[in-house]
Amino acid sequence: MDIVEKIFNAGVVGAGGAGFPTHIKAKSKVEFVLVNGAECEPLIHKDFELMCNFAPQILSGVEIMLNQTSAKKSYFGIKAKNQKAIETVEKNISNGKIEITQLGDFYPSGDEYELVYAATKRLIPPHGLPLDVGCVVNNVETFYNISNAMNDIPVTQKFITVTGAVKNPSSFFTPIGTSFDDLIKHAGGVTTSDFGIFVSGIMMGKLSFDVNEVVTKTTAGIIILPIDHYLIKRNSRPLQDKNRIGKSACDQCSYCTEFCPRYLLGYDVQPHKVMRSLGFTKTGEAVWNQYADLCCSCGLCSLYACPEDLYPREACDQGKVEMKKMGMKYQQQKEVKVHPMKEGRRVPLKQLMKRLDLLKFDTHTPFIANLPKPNEVKINLKQHVGSPAIPKVKLGSNVEVGDLIASIEDGKLGANIHASISGKVTHISENYIQISL
Repeated sequence: MDIVEKIFNAGVVGAGGAGFPTHIKAKSKVEFVLVNGAECEPLIHKDFELMCNFAPQILSGVEIMLNQTSAKKSYFGIKAKNQKAIETVEKNISNGKIEITQLGDFYPSGDEYELVYAATKRLIPPHGLPLDVGCVVNNVETFYNISNAMNDIPVTQKFITVTGAVKNPSSFFTPIGTSFDDLIKHAGGVTTSDFGIFVSGIMMGKLSFDVNEVVTKTTAGIIILPIDHYLIKRNSRPLQDKNRIGKSACDQCSYCTEFCPRYLLGYDVQPHKVMRSLGFTKTGEAVWNQYADLCCSCGLCSLYACPEDLYPREACDQGKVEMKKMGMKYQQQKEVKVHPMKEGRRVPLKQLMKRLDLLKFDTHTPFIANLPKPNEVKINLKQHVGSPAIPKVKLGSNVEVGDLIASIEDGKLGANIHASISGKVTHISENYIQISL
């Protein structure tokens, strides 16, 4: 069995958030394999803990991808502030092709466009992929899972951080399909009477109030914040209110554009122009929404740059949807060229957390070896880019950890799904499979 087949069989996908099936990337032939250990979301430290505690496995996965893709070099991106992670990784490097790229403590240094430029000084074409400039990029946990796949160990667990208003902020492995309620209990419970849950990050994650939601292959962790926190109130506003406020208050100062990481890299993303679409008819929207099409939704414009606390990121998200509905794709005419003020406009993570009133929750989230032991798991059939997996088990079937319970149809993009606990299949739908003890 070759490497691509082993990765496919194990159900490995991008663990950093995108969920792109890794076996597809393993088919590429590139110059550089990039390891994303930047971890720039505020408060989440799971990649740091993974690098400090599982560096040999991560580096084994990197070497596998180096050989498989015929790459000449691997750049391992880690923030310079994370010296313990750097020292641990360096100590375990035995392949001369792997080199550490130290990154600044800025947001969003983990964006793959940013990482490719920092490591190789190459700029991905508009609407392009790292592959277009000879690179493959994967998160550190993805490389950990690649290493496991070579030993026929499928992806049944996710490494996450649980932090914020909990008694024991920590990082740990958990069975895929574990509820947020079980995660919170594993972290000692909450320290506030009522709360919201940011899933996978403050900046690019989503706000939820449902403790019955579950961990997937792309969940980075959960952040618990008190219900009266600024970010909970801000994110709870209905979209129509966000648009109404933007339409009435935006004075076109252009700070959202001037601080936009993609704009500073040379891409024609201009949130201040997209904000104009809120005050125009559908015809007008088409004119201004084009400047949202290359936006990466990092959220910096809304949560840091805007002096009036408006919602340019949300306007850009709507703009991209409108463009897609109309079958339009913005074709950037000007050359992609780094803005001369890029370095001077980078946003330090500490400054961002201060702006968002998060410094009081910024604490160590140490790795703990014991896992949550849920009585049941709800395993989603679509935890990846592509088509949902098709159930391969029947209601009432007994399964063991690691058993294949859903697979991808031949010729379709997707990833296999495996049982994360041993037990009985108690529910099957088009969306998920439930396993109970």
